[in-house]
Formats: sequence, structure tokens, C-alpha cells
Amino acid sequence: MWREFDDVDDGAAGTVFRDVIMLALIGFVAMVVVLLPHLKKATESESDHRPPGSIVVEMHWPNEMQVDVDLWVRAPDDSPVGFWNQGSRVFNLLRDDLGLEGDASNRNYEVTYSRGIRPGEYIVNAHMYGALPPGESVPVRVVVSVKRRHGSLRQILASEITLYQRHQEETAFRFQLDSDGKLIKNSVNTLRRRLATAG
Repeated sequence: MWREFDDVDDGAAGTVFRDVIMLALIGFVAMVVVLLPHLKKATESESDHRPPGSIVVEMHWPNEMQVDVDLWVRAPDDSPVGFWNQGSRVFNLLRDDLGLEGDASNRNYEVTYSRGIRPGEYIVNAHMYGALPPGESVPVRVVVSVKRRHGSLRQILASEITLYQRHQEETAFRFQLDSDGKLIKNSVNTLRRRLATAG
């Protein structure tokens, strides 16, 4: 025996539909209320993630030389950054140049970028990783540039160092910056501090 349902009350179906829609809306509002504190925290933490390039440290040596020179930098209260530790809380090594080996650009240079500016002392070293032919030396140029708030990148320091032997590490400069990225007067020196072998 067949039973037909053509005579179902449209009023009851409308009530069920409204109830389902209302429950879905209440569920959505409850999810938004629960997620609001988390959304606010995510927005606040975005301001902590400053774009890279607040401090740029570059090192260049003659393009025709097949030698591996390494740039090492250390921000205040942070670990050294170089070829075996390419990132820390402040700095990242963006280019580890091995000389002419596997290099499509035919330029010998390394560069590190910071994320934000931490006040305190910075150290920049050049390290001769590979061996040099007897009697040869490598002239190395190191440049530090700083981008202050709402400003363009501006060079604040430049130095030239000569490396003569394998594993030689020289401090290009030690300097201090304030929280605005200004170089603190009389803070620049070349007092040696090894970074390549530091832990």
C-alpha cells in the first residue's frame, strides 16, 4: 500500500527551515566570539614581523679570484650568522658565495639582512675559508647600510681588509646602534672577536 505525502503542511516545513537557519546562525556567531581574541593576537604579532633589510651587511672581493671568503655578523645578544648558521633571530645570510664555483652571476659577494634593529653592539667579520696560492692576498670590502623608520637605505660604515691565509678571520668593525638605527658616536672599533668558530 502506497502512502502519498502531498498534503504535508507547508507551515511545519517552514518552521523547521527557520529553526535550522537560526541554529546555523547561532553556531556561526559562537565561533566568531570564540575566535575574536585569537584574531586580535595575530594582528598584534604582525607588527613584530618587520620586513627584512633594516640592516644590510655586504662583502665584496675581486670577481676574478677563485677563493671562498665568508661574511660573519652578530647582532646584540644573538648568535653569529655565517655559512654554517645562516639564520638567527635578527640576521639571515642571503648569499653564501663560494668564489667562481657554481656561480651564475660571476660576482664575488655575500650579503646579510636583518629583521628590525636591535639596540646594542654589532660585529662584522671576514673569514678566509679556503686556501690561497702562496704569495697571494684577497682584498675584501665590507659595507653596512641601515634603513631607519620611513627612510631609505643609507650606508653608515665601509672598510677594507686584506686576507692572506686560510682560516684567517678579521673583524671589519664593531659598532653600536640605538633603537632608531643611529650609529652611536665613538662606538666603532676593530677589536678582534672571532665569530666563525664561536658557538
